[in-house]
Amino acid sequence: MAKPARATFVCQNCGAVFSRWTGKCASCEEWNTLVEESDVGASPPGTGLAGLSRGRAVALESLSGSTQTVQRLPTGITELDRVTGGGIVPGSALLIGGEPGIGKSTLLLQVAASLGTAGQRVVYFSGEEAVAQVRLRAERLGLAGAPVALASETNLGNILATLSEGRRPDLVVIDSIQTLWAEALEAAPGTVSQVRAATQALIRFAKSQGSALMLVGHVTKEGQIAGPKVVEHMVDTVLYFEGDRGHPFRILRAVKNRFGATDEIGVFEMAGQGLREVANPSELFLGDRDSTTPGSAVFAGIEGTRPLLVEIQALVAPSTLGTPRRAVVGWDASRLAMLLAVLDARCGVSFGQNDVYLNVAGGLKITEPAADLAAAAALLSSISGVALPQNQVFFGEISLSGAVRAAAHMTTRLKEAQKLGFRHAVLPQAGEVDETALTLSLERIPHLKRLAEQLAPCN
Repeated sequence: MAKPARATFVCQNCGAVFSRWTGKCASCEEWNTLVEESDVGASPPGTGLAGLSRGRAVALESLSGSTQTVQRLPTGITELDRVTGGGIVPGSALLIGGEPGIGKSTLLLQVAASLGTAGQRVVYFSGEEAVAQVRLRAERLGLAGAPVALASETNLGNILATLSEGRRPDLVVIDSIQTLWAEALEAAPGTVSQVRAATQALIRFAKSQGSALMLVGHVTKEGQIAGPKVVEHMVDTVLYFEGDRGHPFRILRAVKNRFGATDEIGVFEMAGQGLREVANPSELFLGDRDSTTPGSAVFAGIEGTRPLLVEIQALVAPSTLGTPRRAVVGWDASRLAMLLAVLDARCGVSFGQNDVYLNVAGGLKITEPAADLAAAAALLSSISGVALPQNQVFFGEISLSGAVRAAAHMTTRLKEAQKLGFRHAVLPQAGEVDETALTLSLERIPHLKRLAEQLAPCN
């Protein structure tokens, strides 16, 4: 007799399974995330390793041998092709996450229309919007005439049956994976078991038929894709849309890519006609810069293989609080705390009686350690009231001793600054630079104290 289905409680944040409900997940320590799900897949009695059916032997191959080169599908969107490594690989699964309203559906509709116009068969399933709503967006973007097959469906069985009919689709778009549900599971749509089952079934179809699969994933309040990490492990590529709704810029960043690099970014601008590619993001991020105000420094950074110049703004003001305020936007708060400690201990410049605010202009998030020197220059400029030269850029990592360490791709950074009209650069003393290709005036400093002596008097 078959074993009856038993109820289990699955955490919707980490995927941990429990036999009893509790208010707090013992695995990830999140509150009110356990949802009851029926374990319909429970193994019948007598199964286990001894009860498994005997499988067939598979052919083993060596590492050497010829492999067939896969022809990618160019999306027609240069910034997206840059992030994916040259286009979408047929048979691969791509997951896109981002906050609501950031532009995920807009980007996928533009990709679908571009590939459809190029002669590929594209099928677009919308689980959150009706067909009429998707058509309205297509009309607003000027894509209503694109040959894209559209349906509003959330039943996984109906979607797979539709995809199996007619000509094999070259691209399948699912918006979003959290809305799908399988009849075999009694859990509600969006739960861990439903998301895992839908993702696995769609990836199996894509691998067997050679169709590219693009999925939209909801994000949590921390900005991570909702559901357990197993969903991200199942797909081939994971992309995140970053940006601030107060700014028109959008950053598409790869955090996983089995067919390309994971350090590339794509830059878009949200306009009335959809997402517009930004060929030269440095000019865009520096467009509204006020170089006459103290506390503004230009950082010459690298995102993947792309040099990127961005403004770092700092404001140091006397504090009326017992504990001065520290606020950071677009940078690591712990890195700012370390930098303030180095300026105090190694350079004699104290911020203990001041509120400190640091902002990366344009809504960009910087994780590169080479931004330390530019942030320090902005802080020193603000506390001294001395504006930095308009045509000056900074980059370099600062150690706890105050030494300025070399950064990667130094010549590439300087060439980008030179192309945008900058004439002076402050950079680490260590590291190789091809000065024959540069006309900039280079000031190489070994220690942060030299910059502090120029901009702020020692206490």
